[in-house]
Amino acid sequence: MTFRAGVVPRVLLALAALLLAAAPEAVRVVDASGCPPRDPRATAVYPITGYWINPRPDRCETREVVSAIRRLGGDTVITFGSRLTAVRADGAGRLFDARSGQADPAFAGCLDGGRPCYLAARDAVPGKEIRRVFTYVAPEHFGPDVLRCPGLDRRVQSGGRTYYRILLGASCSAGPFDLVLAVTDGDGIGNLLAEAAGHGMKVYPGLPAAPQDPVKPWLPHLPHLDALTAFTRRVLDDYRRRHGASPALAGVYQSFELAMRDRPDDDEVLALYRAQHAVAAAALPGRTIVVSPYWDARRERGFPPAEAGEGFAEIAATRAGAPMAIAVQDGRGTGKVPVYGPGQADERVDPRLEPVVGAVTYRQAYHGSTRDYVEAVASRPVPGVELWVNVELFEPTPVAGECSRTDPLPLRGRASKARVDSQIMAVGGHAAKIIAYRWEPFVVCRDDAHSPSLGESVAAAWNDPLIVRAARSRVDGREGIQVQGHHLRGGTLRISYRQPGGAATVVTAAQERHTPAARPGGPETAWAPFTPAGLDPDHPWITVTAVNGAGRSSTAAHAFRG
Repeated sequence: MTFRAGVVPRVLLALAALLLAAAPEAVRVVDASGCPPRDPRATAVYPITGYWINPRPDRCETREVVSAIRRLGGDTVITFGSRLTAVRADGAGRLFDARSGQADPAFAGCLDGGRPCYLAARDAVPGKEIRRVFTYVAPEHFGPDVLRCPGLDRRVQSGGRTYYRILLGASCSAGPFDLVLAVTDGDGIGNLLAEAAGHGMKVYPGLPAAPQDPVKPWLPHLPHLDALTAFTRRVLDDYRRRHGASPALAGVYQSFELAMRDRPDDDEVLALYRAQHAVAAAALPGRTIVVSPYWDARRERGFPPAEAGEGFAEIAATRAGAPMAIAVQDGRGTGKVPVYGPGQADERVDPRLEPVVGAVTYRQAYHGSTRDYVEAVASRPVPGVELWVNVELFEPTPVAGECSRTDPLPLRGRASKARVDSQIMAVGGHAAKIIAYRWEPFVVCRDDAHSPSLGESVAAAWNDPLIVRAARSRVDGREGIQVQGHHLRGGTLRISYRQPGGAATVVTAAQERHTPAARPGGPETAWAPFTPAGLDPDHPWITVTAVNGAGRSSTAAHAFRG
């Protein structure tokens, strides 16, 4: 059968129209990418505005995840960097992990012209030494600034996978060389940048992670630092060429963690930061370096809040002139730092923290609360550096029937929305931005088919009022309380305190003033008249919750010294 020009398109259009009319529920509307159209609306704006996610080689899956984050008010996504792993090669070209001694299955199928990729690389530099070999599982495709040496660097298709051979030397002709063999199953970072740009969001791809010390794997292996920085330079030069015009490329994320405390001058992680951040600042000028250190308030192994400020300054000093965001981990998910209010130090710890510190009081187990640590850091600002907070969306251990993380270890449990609300309330008065670890599995997992995920719980109650600051405040000669937080407008403040002698008093006061947020999702303020009938000097705390004009109530109270 033959058709004249123009007939086939008309026939296809007619068939499409019939299908739409006959079974519209079975037709999936797609755009030019083959994916459902984007929906960049933020319909349930919650104070967490960024999440860690995994890059995905599938463009439509990437769009689905980015759209879901955007619906909750997210404007930022962060990825971990893949690790540059030191390996050794045998005479047959097989690669073995330098730390574990195990064969690397990801590279067993790498054949270049029928020869193992390591042997083919050695053949490409006859008479020159390949002194070190590294592997890298790339969540992306590489371009010309990574494969910059003709005849040496190349892309290899083998066994249905894409491999890259990258030779690092003083120049393209001068050895010795370090060999990086990379493998990828798709352009996850490229997909993420494209989808984030389409949703008006920002991306911080992870810097290549440093090889681990063979004896102390929590430290970088500094003898390989030169190879790491050379490889990082190529990757970021490639970002500048291929993605530099993207409005979504906001900066990079430093994947190697450290404790944010006073550290020695010769600290290995700070040495890594200085070297790799200098490369990032030069390759991507003006873009932000994000670091996410942790702190530990446990008395048996942690450090007091005062040390956190010194650690903040030491990390800030590694930025090489680039803007930096230090997104400190709040510690509640791991059980390293608790969330409790003023006057609660002698209460028993939350039952979900007992597997970490035992059935004791907060004062017995910890040097202080999340709020204490955040306030200590906020009191020592550094120009050019923003304080972000990384809220941990999990529990230290799972309980029976609870969806949790199973890989990598350790196992983690799931947090409730009320628990996460309390974390936001503890840090939101000082954080320039609140982000969270992480989207999967903690936001999307369900205990069973009938229970909501954390993300669904947030979407159902996104406008619960959250108070992050409160203080006595006089307005027009009248005593009152001013609160700062989210979704406060309208309604009342419920205020409780103790009078001398211990009598509990509760007052409900209608809001009389409201100042809207300066930016979407930002903090707003509200004021209500209030004059306490004397405060108990032994319990000088005032506790306040809110009911907003939509009838939503705070899930947790905010306490402050009256």
